[in-house]
Amino acid sequence: MKVAVTSNDKDLNAEVDPRFGRAAYFLIVDPDTMEYKAVENTQNMGLPQGAGIQAGKTIVENGVDVLLTGNCGPKAFKVLEQAGVKIVINAKGSVKEVIEQFKTGELGNYAQTPNVDGHWI
Repeated sequence: MKVAVTSNDKDLNAEVDPRFGRAAYFLIVDPDTMEYKAVENTQNMGLPQGAGIQAGKTIVENGVDVLLTGNCGPKAFKVLEQAGVKIVINAKGSVKEVIEQFKTGELGNYAQTPNVDGHWI
């Protein structure tokens, strides 16, 4: 299983970025081994619109099964949902802490709808 976490830096001790489309990085983690790779999202950070859609495509292209993030808007949610990526919102803390919370079920259920409007910053 591959789990992506929105992050403000490229290691497991980094804080979760509450923004999906404009997160600085996605850390793609194997929750069993905690091996990970950092994927930059800088190309989408400054887009006036469409950042969530492009970030969603990045997640899908990396074969991610589950996304852990603070917030996810409607367009990104649709891209991820159509690709079969499950989404957990309201993640807070370090990437490592959030992965542990996911493994123990503390993060809650998968989101059924986006939790912010489009163009949320």
